[in-house]
Amino acid sequence: MSQILLIAYRNLMAHRRRSALLGAAIAGVTAVLVILMGVTNGMQATMLESATTLMSGHVNVGGFFKVTAGQAAAVVTDYPKLVAELRKEVPELEYVTQRGRGWAKIISETGSIQVGVAGMDIESEPGFRKVVQVREGKLDDLAQPGTILIFEEQAKKLEVKVGDTLTIAAPTMRGTNNTLDVRVVAIAANIGMMSSWQSFVPSKSLRDLYQLKDDATGAIFLYLKDMKDIPAVQQRLREKLTAAGYTVMDNDPRAFWFKFDSVNREGWTGQKLDITNWEDEISFVKWVVGALGAITSGLTFLLLVVIAVGIMNTLWIAIRERTREIGTLRAIGMQKGRVLVMFLTEAFMLSLGATVAGAAVASAVCLFINSRQMVAPQVVQAMLLTEHWFLKVEPGSVVFAVTLITLASMLVSLIPSFLAARMKPVTAMHHIG
Repeated sequence: MSQILLIAYRNLMAHRRRSALLGAAIAGVTAVLVILMGVTNGMQATMLESATTLMSGHVNVGGFFKVTAGQAAAVVTDYPKLVAELRKEVPELEYVTQRGRGWAKIISETGSIQVGVAGMDIESEPGFRKVVQVREGKLDDLAQPGTILIFEEQAKKLEVKVGDTLTIAAPTMRGTNNTLDVRVVAIAANIGMMSSWQSFVPSKSLRDLYQLKDDATGAIFLYLKDMKDIPAVQQRLREKLTAAGYTVMDNDPRAFWFKFDSVNREGWTGQKLDITNWEDEISFVKWVVGALGAITSGLTFLLLVVIAVGIMNTLWIAIRERTREIGTLRAIGMQKGRVLVMFLTEAFMLSLGATVAGAAVASAVCLFINSRQMVAPQVVQAMLLTEHWFLKVEPGSVVFAVTLITLASMLVSLIPSFLAARMKPVTAMHHIG
């Protein structure tokens, strides 16, 4: 085997220019694939971080309350009692918080926007502080009643700054319109498309807007120590809360606002709980990651086709140039199998070295982009769900790219290598060319 390796290495070195060109092409394809997977992984990581900060916990216990059969509100009543039950039934819990859920018009002196309004207690939101970057104002001021946090895009549309007053208008559970004046205390950096339709006020302010009691909220967010426990926790809560006397809705993996129509058509009144996870609550944007994954797969296929054509052409040329050499090797006793292995070894050495080099360069590029905190264009920000380019390089993705392209190169090399091995020694030795 050492002789095969030595011959393969010398053949590659004897044709440095051709080997370098083909190796560069293979390395380029590998680099593109690693970068594309870095973008996809970065989007998934950012989506998880953004979703579990702005709109959802790892597991959510929300629900609907109906005063009449045809009018539902995203409200959970007597939530302190429910929180105590959840703490008892979920030992995997890291921390728990509650969020009010609302949809309202926010009005300034120059314009208005329709956005989600979440009621929160900023003191009990450690994860929120890690993700939301305040550009103006102070996040701690959100603990004061009658205040609001908005994002830069919203501040631009409303033409307001910290200290300005906004009016929030929304219908209450009983169908009457109500308004609430709030003061802008913080303007945060955009977090992709999710920040376009979300704002935050103190829980008490949201209850005042919707005229709710102090023990009412929109949903209870559970943050687990290990996200792998999400399915087990969901199933356990369905069983335990039902046994505790709560009415639990059937599993429906959609964001809560998509469920209003179906809930309003049902003929019950009172309270029903809805248990979801973070993926359910952002199912409406998962298509972005899915689309990017499809694009990545399509580009990978096209790139592999290009590389396959290049490798086959290169090997055909190499075999034509080395026909007499092959005949000589066969004449002195080299078996067909060893000739086949020799050409495959050349392809393997070239493709493995090129893919490793390409993956290393791509990883370095991704790390450089992340370190520079490069701002993405506005259109791209909506897809990336973050203000900056973030490419997450995972070891598994790098190994996958190197393995896939190396194996593809080997498979493509089989046909010309097999034909080279079948050459008759006499015919090959008398070849002119």
